[in-house]
Amino acid sequence: MTTVNFTEMKNGSKEDYLLLDEYEQKYIDGTADRILKFLGGLNSTLEGYKITRLEHSLQAATRALNDKASEEMVVATLLHDIGDELAPLNHSEYAAAVLKPFVSGRTHWIIEKHGEFQMYYFAHHLGGNRNQRDKYKDHKYYVDAVNFCENWDQASFDPRSRQCFYHQTKSPYLSGCLSVILPALI
Repeated sequence: MTTVNFTEMKNGSKEDYLLLDEYEQKYIDGTADRILKFLGGLNSTLEGYKITRLEHSLQAATRALNDKASEEMVVATLLHDIGDELAPLNHSEYAAAVLKPFVSGRTHWIIEKHGEFQMYYFAHHLGGNRNQRDKYKDHKYYVDAVNFCENWDQASFDPRSRQCFYHQTKSPYLSGCLSVILPALI
């Protein structure tokens, strides 16, 4: 493989940066596959949950699909907790940052804020503010984030639920996603 000539970026030439740009474009083209491969690796769980993070993600995405959410939102729901592994204290912001170049402002905002919105279900048990989300009450996507958490996220921790969207999807894009994820479930 051809490499740049510099050892300090300030000494790079136009040719060096054109070469790097070419490699970067190829790398960017593989982003979706890397994300899905990473998601497939979430087939373990934080201690105490009844299901794995991957099963939770599949259940949540199934709920979004069954509610006829857009393909973008179904995929974002599938990926909403990918930050758990590397950024457990700000997982929603991490996931939103990964998704940002590929999704609408609405979807990005919902994923970015879902961690705070989820606090509604548990924070009061731990001495926290369950109404943390109220600071966003006037935001145009507030109700969307409430619905995301209520209908898809918080409701998707059932070990008895075997209904996952890989049995239901007719979308070639989603089917392609699942070809990467399914080996981790087998």
